[in-house]
Amino acid sequence: MVSRSGRQLRIAAHGYEAVIASVGASLRTLTLDGRDLVVPFEADEVRPGYRGTTLAPWPNRIVDGRYTFGGVEHQLPLTEPARGQALHGLLSWAEFSDRVVEDDRVVLAAVIEPQGGYPFRIEVETEYRLDSGGLTQTVTARNLGADAAPWGTGPHPYLVAGPGRVDDWTFTLPASEVLTVTPDRLSPVSVESVAEHPEWDFRAPRAIGDVFIDHAFTGLSRFDGVAEVRLTATDGTGVAMTWDDHCPWVQVHTADNPGLDGIHRIGLAVEPMTCPPDAFNSAVDLVVLEPGDTHSASWTIRAL
Repeated sequence: MVSRSGRQLRIAAHGYEAVIASVGASLRTLTLDGRDLVVPFEADEVRPGYRGTTLAPWPNRIVDGRYTFGGVEHQLPLTEPARGQALHGLLSWAEFSDRVVEDDRVVLAAVIEPQGGYPFRIEVETEYRLDSGGLTQTVTARNLGADAAPWGTGPHPYLVAGPGRVDDWTFTLPASEVLTVTPDRLSPVSVESVAEHPEWDFRAPRAIGDVFIDHAFTGLSRFDGVAEVRLTATDGTGVAMTWDDHCPWVQVHTADNPGLDGIHRIGLAVEPMTCPPDAFNSAVDLVVLEPGDTHSASWTIRAL
């Protein structure tokens, strides 16, 4: 019988090992020499929320699930009903098919079929590849339809630095700007300097402590075109995530679940994004896929 999270695809190389679950093309586990680099989940459990999944055709939220594109208004299902938002795209619970299965690499694919709220046909292909530099995921979209389509993507791993919880870890985030949000629905308000919000300024490494974060950041400093976040534990272990300028945004979330000790602040979500929250409305950094066009973005997780 197939596990609740789908077929299990294991890859390994250079001491790294990852298991990809076919439902949502989800990163279920990632380890180096047995040490967790992301919060794992069991093969035969319903994936907890969006842990490790591939976000497409948009990351984050579309406010009220409503947007206008090409002069036509669309209404998406509200998949975050408590906040009345359309959250994290349409493929998180889709079954992806195998295209390539190798010892250190898998390629999975699914098609977003035209539907209410998103009447576009997009093929989504994702590659997970391990080498000495860690795990790289690449997501490629191809517009199979006859009309231009709005597009955005990103991952949803919860990084693990080592022993302890989010509060204990030191975080480095080279972002000079943060997108402020409403406290109740997390709807975007405005992009502001982190200098005006020192609680979210991690340009210099510091402990996260009890700071709550569920925000998108931009104004990223890069080295040779690459942005990097680093998360380290008190014992010296750590994890880093890198991406290029195909993702000018990154969402960070401290995984706050008060009263649920088993999952409360046990990992830090780091989600490079091709566009900010509600980009289908703001059009900021929104990718428009013309018929036949493709678009790719990638990111890498490695141990420190």
